[in-house]
Amino acid sequence: YTSNEKNIWTFLRVENDTLVTGFRQTNGWARTRTVYFAMAFNKPIASYGHARYDQSVYRGFWRKFDVTKNFPEMAGKNIRAYFNFDLNGNEKIKIKFALSSVSTEGAMKNLVSEIPSWDFEQVKQESQALWNKELGAVEIESITQKDKETFYTSLYHTYLSPNTYMDVDGQYKGLDQNIHRAEGFTNYTTFSLWDTYRALHPLFNILQPKRNGDMIRSMLAHYDQSVHKMLPVWSHYSNENWCMIGYHSVSVIADAVVKGNNSFDGANALDAMVTTANQKYYDGSEYYIPMGYVPDDKNSSSVSKTLEYAYDDWAIAQMAKKLGNEKVYAEFSKRSENFRNVFDPSIGFMRPKMSDGTFRKNFSTLETDGQGFIEGNSWNYSLYVPHNVPALIQLIGGKKRFSQYLDSLFTMHLPDEFFAHNEDITREGIIGNYVHGNEPSHHVAYLSNWIGESWKTQERVRMIMDSKYSNTPDGLSGNDDCGQMSAWYIFSALGFYPVAPGSVQYSIGSPLVKSAKIKLENGKIVSIEAKNQSAKNVYVQKILLNGKEWKENYFIHSDIMNGANIVFEMGAKAKKK
Repeated sequence: YTSNEKNIWTFLRVENDTLVTGFRQTNGWARTRTVYFAMAFNKPIASYGHARYDQSVYRGFWRKFDVTKNFPEMAGKNIRAYFNFDLNGNEKIKIKFALSSVSTEGAMKNLVSEIPSWDFEQVKQESQALWNKELGAVEIESITQKDKETFYTSLYHTYLSPNTYMDVDGQYKGLDQNIHRAEGFTNYTTFSLWDTYRALHPLFNILQPKRNGDMIRSMLAHYDQSVHKMLPVWSHYSNENWCMIGYHSVSVIADAVVKGNNSFDGANALDAMVTTANQKYYDGSEYYIPMGYVPDDKNSSSVSKTLEYAYDDWAIAQMAKKLGNEKVYAEFSKRSENFRNVFDPSIGFMRPKMSDGTFRKNFSTLETDGQGFIEGNSWNYSLYVPHNVPALIQLIGGKKRFSQYLDSLFTMHLPDEFFAHNEDITREGIIGNYVHGNEPSHHVAYLSNWIGESWKTQERVRMIMDSKYSNTPDGLSGNDDCGQMSAWYIFSALGFYPVAPGSVQYSIGSPLVKSAKIKLENGKIVSIEAKNQSAKNVYVQKILLNGKEWKENYFIHSDIMNGANIVFEMGAKAKKK
């Protein structure tokens, strides 16, 4: 992303005729990263060497002989090493490889622990068994085989990130570039939080609560090691790469706590959340905290930041409420209302506001570049108040106007010129002016539930699943963003979605599965059945929860985690109230 010459230095060491160790230092998105490795062969190395591919010349004293062939140390900025073997006929070489952020010793320990055998088929079968165990926690029957393949591909995607980031002995390189040991938890990295707070981590709160707790403990370790005293924005291999906006770690933590995850110190976590939200030199916060919005003439993507900070502040308030901290609850509940400060009632849209309190004059509600928004336009972001949808409806002009707004969003045409200069938005991810290929709109299809038009939510959710997901190599309408795009699909296919993480409610949509059986970590079973399910029967006629009719348009987290029997009765005709 940021460096033309990302590779800083490479070092290899031939330990013996079957083992090579080394490291590579890089400077890119993770600005300071060293990856150590150990590589073992099942046959002895006959000869080896390396070639250099950079122009730097060493003019020291000790290299008075050829170090490019059979010399057991190889080093350079850009080098390529080779290894020759004496083989008979069709004999093949087997290679085992392990990584570490700590040392070559750590990599060798990982190698011995993780893959002790040279039996490739055994390793393959063990890996398949592990994946089958993870994916088998959700068993579904689908309308088509294509839908089933798309579902399990999506579920697989959700388990790829965050990544385990420690050696088998618990050691890892921390944000302070020192070596730490994870005591009593698995340490993780690759927190793409602007994306994954929306659905991935909420999905973990159902399917993987223990791992999600470890991920939060990893975030808190990041905070302890941070010279900024901030929770991760985008944690990347002992680096903070500051990608995207918001301080969405607080959403992940709050969502876990309000849903009953007590595997970490909640009071310490709340302190970290408050300190993070009050870091004044972070990305417009020096204006947001005293003024209640980010001025457009002082900071870019000002409206998006204001709206997302307001949501994060609400999440902090929910955490404080759960823990009984009335002072923090009051302070951040007030801050959560800051979305009102960037709404222009004269046009009915969120709009950039200047530091003098006036709204920006040259402004387009359709343009996605340079208008105060990130990866979206005002049409998209004017709907980003997930924590207070009733207030948003009133701002827009009431239920009728809100319904018209949503109808227009999904049916109007957004010409290419309005996203031509935005590399993150493509035609493949768009329905009307609704952008599913990026995350800010992922809750939008569910908003009709708040105005008594649940049938529109059901129709649109199924439309998105049918048109923006498939079982092909290009089966996503945008970057999966570390599992968020796939997590949206998993939730929606099961029939509900977390519009506002930090709330215990899941907004009900239209399930795509015919049936699902979810095996929870607590031993309970969630059973979902969609009667009369078909491609045409997208409308929910009736819901039974544990044998009783359920008339709300949301489910409660505790009902699900206590083991639930959910029956959707589907039909081809919308049930309008």
